[in-house]
Amino acid sequence: MEAILDFLSSISWWGWILIFLMIVAIRDIFFQKAHTISHNFPVVGHLRYWLESIGPEMRQYFVANNREELPFNRIERSWIYASAKKENNYEGFGTDRDIYAHQHIFVKNAMIGFQVPEKHPNIANPYFLPCAKVMGAYNKRRKPYRPASVINVSAMSFGSLSAAAVESLNKGVEKCQAYHNTGEGGLSPYHRKGGDVIFHFGTGYFGVRNKEGGFSMEKMKILVDENPCIKAVEIKLSQGAKPGKGGVLPGSKITKELAEIRGVEIGKDVISPPTHKAFSNIPELLDLIEAIAEETGLPVGIKGAVGKVEQWEELADLMKKKGKGPDFITIDGGEGGTGAAPPSFADHVSLPWTYGFTSIYKIFLDRGLTDRIVFIGSGKLGFPAKAAMAFAMGADCINVAREAMMSIGCIQAQVCHTNRCPSGVATQNKWLQNGINVPLKSDRLAQYFKTFRKELLEITHAAGYEHPCQFHMEDIQVNVDDDYLSSNLRTVYKYQKEQVGFHSMQELYDCQHLGGKPTYEKTL
Repeated sequence: MEAILDFLSSISWWGWILIFLMIVAIRDIFFQKAHTISHNFPVVGHLRYWLESIGPEMRQYFVANNREELPFNRIERSWIYASAKKENNYEGFGTDRDIYAHQHIFVKNAMIGFQVPEKHPNIANPYFLPCAKVMGAYNKRRKPYRPASVINVSAMSFGSLSAAAVESLNKGVEKCQAYHNTGEGGLSPYHRKGGDVIFHFGTGYFGVRNKEGGFSMEKMKILVDENPCIKAVEIKLSQGAKPGKGGVLPGSKITKELAEIRGVEIGKDVISPPTHKAFSNIPELLDLIEAIAEETGLPVGIKGAVGKVEQWEELADLMKKKGKGPDFITIDGGEGGTGAAPPSFADHVSLPWTYGFTSIYKIFLDRGLTDRIVFIGSGKLGFPAKAAMAFAMGADCINVAREAMMSIGCIQAQVCHTNRCPSGVATQNKWLQNGINVPLKSDRLAQYFKTFRKELLEITHAAGYEHPCQFHMEDIQVNVDDDYLSSNLRTVYKYQKEQVGFHSMQELYDCQHLGGKPTYEKTL
């Protein structure tokens, strides 16, 4: 034994490297059968797989130019990061965008912009920008709600995101008076850190699920009664990443805590059904909306990605006939989102936001219903110019998901579905989550939202308006094609947005239904 130890100790460090490489080569040639490259090129073949694994990062940092990457290019990410950190988010020497490119947005400025008068709410708080409509006002819900921010956190579940990320988002929206949509994973302890909450459920009914896997009205009532932070309820019909397909949470992300919140098994993939059990047609959907509103007193809305419009038309006709219906409608774009999805769905199923939103808004506009609905846009709209366009088209609020993730540290590694998110945002790995400083990241989410609202207001004032709800479709111009190089939204999408009944920002501030008002009162 001593002779063997002496022999092993006599081997130099480079000898051990050669032995290791020889073992790898023997394994590659004689034992593994799965990879042709490593069989035909033992040892060095592994370099190919390693380079492939870091390909996205290599392209992101060394290959792609500032405007080239998708889904968010470097300039867009840098603006979010700088805004969240309260750093200089300006650019010098003019734009490097191709301003003649298809779909480029132009906001038409007024010759003399809007001048903010003395004692205006925006003098004391340049970030004050609430929704111009009240959710539930038309339908006379017992607890109507005016979102205190026009930009809010979109539906992202605890499970898809880490506990630290969800807590950062919720504390962040409290600091900037926005709301936080729970996503379909249920209301977790991390959603209850002070921010306003929109409770969202899908086909899995997590958080309001009965033993048979269906919807429980009793659990819904208890949930709302015990959690006054819930200001509205949203029913998910579909989402942009995978419309017509249920949510997917890989088993690698299912911890004991997640399993208890959702009522599922540890380590087993959670795949929500593609359709609801609580309703099977539009009349039944309308009945469910009214039942939840009656039992909870809260505004109730729906969320959907847009494809065929016949059932949307049926919903609008039924709303006009019965005088009731959803208090808000969230239109999700087919651009996709944080959810894991097959490329066939993410790339091809459902319309992009601009096409989908115009299709649906026109349906309700033609029937004279737009004044009773708060329209929420969701689909890469987390930038002031895009938001101005969305308001001109008829949106009343903006929900952001990936942009919010970036503000708290997401680097667009695009491994959300693997549980290996390096920034700790989209993983249940405790070590990776520990990298998230919740107080710091919540400040950054709040600062991103504040910067967004301030810049959106500045664009609005430049166009001659007090609030972005006043934008007309003629105020925004986009490049179209060679037949007519550039045209306004009304000409392109062939409708005129109905103007919102806005009177003054002071009236919004004085509204008794304004969310986050105690915090605003401290600020102002």
